[in-house]
Amino acid sequence: MELTNIQSEQGWRIWWKLTRPHTLTAAFVPVALGTALSLKYSSLHWGLFFSMLIASLLIQAATNMFNEYYDYKRGLDHENSVGIGGAIVRNGVKPKTVKYLGFILFGIALLFGLYICYQTTWWIAVVGLICMAAGYFYTGGPIPIAYTPFGEITAGFFMGVVIILLSFYIQTGFINALSWAISVPIAILVGAILLANNIRDLDGDKENGRKTIAILLGRERAIFLLACMFIVSYGWVALLVIFQLLSPWALIVFFSAPKAIAATKGFIGKTIPIQMMPAMKATAQTNTIFGFLLSIGLFISYMSQ
Repeated sequence: MELTNIQSEQGWRIWWKLTRPHTLTAAFVPVALGTALSLKYSSLHWGLFFSMLIASLLIQAATNMFNEYYDYKRGLDHENSVGIGGAIVRNGVKPKTVKYLGFILFGIALLFGLYICYQTTWWIAVVGLICMAAGYFYTGGPIPIAYTPFGEITAGFFMGVVIILLSFYIQTGFINALSWAISVPIAILVGAILLANNIRDLDGDKENGRKTIAILLGRERAIFLLACMFIVSYGWVALLVIFQLLSPWALIVFFSAPKAIAATKGFIGKTIPIQMMPAMKATAQTNTIFGFLLSIGLFISYMSQ
């Protein structure tokens, strides 16, 4: 079998890299946060939590594989490309194998989704299918979302807002204003990860006809937008605390601020993609640490009541 042969020749590391593990926290964080928020209203259903977590991780990994496949098909990936992708051009993995594996992961995610639907409501299936479609058409289809100015908004909405609301809903059976409000900074930070990626790839994307926000704004203004996204995310949490919608424990998210500062500074004055890799990494770490700290803050506040 082709998959087995490649594993024996290249090892499991290629397949692990193919999932782009540094992006998987963008799927884990909103599940953890939505679940942590639900503890204020209900006890934890572990089966639903793990099913939601695994399904989200699988959809994100599948989306990354479709990204790998279509970037190769459209000539964006080559041997000198910077980044964790490139299993097709560097490691000899056949394009169709990558594409089929993405659909297999979608299928497995669907099984976990069926369990969630059985335990809650079958309307979850509709939302789940829409999320999968967004993952596929992010880089697939005739007009990929990633090639437009709407990539950051789409990723932030589905991986921030939708996943948090779903994780909250399957535990509580309802959605409230606070669950919406708390999803906003995570949605912004997920969008920031995509913006950071597009800033790094700005020159190459421009040559290949993409119309990302980074290209439309230009490098300097895109970096300024990234800084504003960080500021709004932290400011949003501060406002929720000021208006007593969240406990002061939520302010521990500010311990992640040095990563956001490092990410912004890391892009300033850089034009070569490899030079911007640390800034990209810091942007992803900001989302991860911010989300974990906010989840911990919520948990502590509920346990201390």
